[in-house]
Amino acid sequence: MARVLVVDDSPTDQAWMTQALQAVGHTVLAATCGDEALRLVRSHRPDCVVMDLVMPGINGFEATRQLSRDPLTAMIPVLVVSSKDQASDRHWALRQGARGYLSKPLRPADLLVQVHLLLGLPGEPVY
Repeated sequence: MARVLVVDDSPTDQAWMTQALQAVGHTVLAATCGDEALRLVRSHRPDCVVMDLVMPGINGFEATRQLSRDPLTAMIPVLVVSSKDQASDRHWALRQGARGYLSKPLRPADLLVQVHLLLGLPGEPVY
């Protein structure tokens, strides 16, 4: 399967997303802030990034913008998963380069479907 970076400062959210992704065979890297996420993306080149927006230091909007504008990381899809559920948040995240947006709370199956779509994996994941 794929290597996915989960970026979220909530230990609870990071844990359930990691478990859901690992349950279907993905390898998961984890970060708790945008700074750490940028370092991990540049050093480990994950296949996909699941990005929270509200975090200490560099927030998810800025981290997504930096990843999408860097020629070395622009091809890595970013899926925003955030408790910010306003249309303006979704619009701004997509303008920064995110390729998908899900609002918390969500079901693990919804996360998996979106990650698999971004990765171009066939079929629906079984969770």
